[in-house]
Amino acid sequence: MRAFTACLLILSALAMGACGPEPAEAPTDSDEVQDRALEAQTARRRTGAEIQERILTRTIRAVYLCNNGERLSVDFDNARQMATVRMVSGKAVDLRQQRSGDGIWYTASGYELRGEGSMATWTAENLEPTTCRAVD
Repeated sequence: MRAFTACLLILSALAMGACGPEPAEAPTDSDEVQDRALEAQTARRRTGAEIQERILTRTIRAVYLCNNGERLSVDFDNARQMATVRMVSGKAVDLRQQRSGDGIWYTASGYELRGEGSMATWTAENLEPTTCRAVD
């Protein structure tokens, strides 16, 4: 009986010791976890070459507001060297990229989008050219 009681006491002590004290803070609040999260974010930052590759192979959308009241939604498809300009009227025009010293230059018969930075000039067939500013 003594052996049984001794075994019971040992098992109880082992079970109580396995539980251990309650942690003082949640595991997600520890400095170690925050440091690992910061390292993971830093590791995911792209290099300049990766950013450039991504820009050259994806479509980028910009919205322009023009002085004549026109609003243009432009999808720049760099991989295909094209831009699709959608006007408020619902009309869409595909323009081909042209060589430009600085900025952008896209044309199609009767249409042209040319600019640098956030400013551009939009020329639509049978209309006067208008100055536009990118808003997104």
